[in-house]
Amino acid sequence: MSVKKELFGKTRDGKEVDCYTIENKNGMIAKVITFGAILKNLYVPNAKGKVEDVVLGYDKLWMYFANGSCFGSTIGPIANRTKEGKFSVHGKKYQLAVNDRKVNNLHTDLKNGFHKRVWDAETGKNSVTLSLKKKHGEMGHPGNMTVSVTYALTDKNELKITYHAGSDKDTVINMTNHSYFNLSGPKSDSIEATKLTIHASSFTPVDQLAIPTGEILPVKGTPLDFTKEKAIGRDIEKKVYKQMKICGGYDHNWVVDDWNGKVKLIACARDTKSGRAMEVYTDLPGVQFYSGNFIGFNIGKEGFRNGKRKGFCLETQYFPNCAAEKNFVQPVFGPGKDYDSTTIYKFLW
Repeated sequence: MSVKKELFGKTRDGKEVDCYTIENKNGMIAKVITFGAILKNLYVPNAKGKVEDVVLGYDKLWMYFANGSCFGSTIGPIANRTKEGKFSVHGKKYQLAVNDRKVNNLHTDLKNGFHKRVWDAETGKNSVTLSLKKKHGEMGHPGNMTVSVTYALTDKNELKITYHAGSDKDTVINMTNHSYFNLSGPKSDSIEATKLTIHASSFTPVDQLAIPTGEILPVKGTPLDFTKEKAIGRDIEKKVYKQMKICGGYDHNWVVDDWNGKVKLIACARDTKSGRAMEVYTDLPGVQFYSGNFIGFNIGKEGFRNGKRKGFCLETQYFPNCAAEKNFVQPVFGPGKDYDSTTIYKFLW
């Protein structure tokens, strides 16, 4: 195991951004940058020994300054959408930026959220821990917070991401990692042939603006049924089903079966072309599966173009709009109750 540090560049205001490289004994390599606590690269071999980068992103730091798709980013303090940007904690009301379709909030703040900040870093034997502080009232969000996210690469071929946050006031915390995976590597045209299983028999339907309605409905009989393995692209164009039409494909929250707050297997993606597979483990109650319907058409790594359905996300989370929706588990943390969560992406070949 080894962890190496190198300068990746500087922000517009002159802050240095470092890149940390973690390598295991099996040839897997993870590269993490301190800007946005972003997973920049994840190199994974296949059975024939061919090593490819399986996450979308960019080769240059300046390309991450916009990063409208949030490639690889650590999102917080509240990931996903919040209706009208409004929520309350113990009866006190808070207002986040209205930055999504001029009506709702997305990812707390698109300019000052955790994915746009330079984090401090400290290395371990096989890991890097990134940390930052947030002041009470920043971005309209309550609580003076200390936050950390640790990326560890194990010899079991697991990329283990652990989150911790403490706050001096009760507040809503719902962090996630926004990596886009393509198990065939950056040269692949589409992820539609990737086979996917999600251990979830229910999902949270959304309205016309992609805000959950508060309902929890069965996936059985719908294109959202991944309880048995199927190709991502098999039902993706079934726009006669309203939920698919609204989101242009998959961009929904699945409700993890038998959630008990302990780390468990919730999904598996398998690429027959490369022979790579990825299992997803988490202790969270939901996972946002996004099929990359609106990835911008731009230059990505090695000069290859990013674009529609070039990658997919499996973002572990509390449910979207959980800050405001009383029918969902509300992730309120504060004095005496820190936020701690673990997600593992384990690779097989």
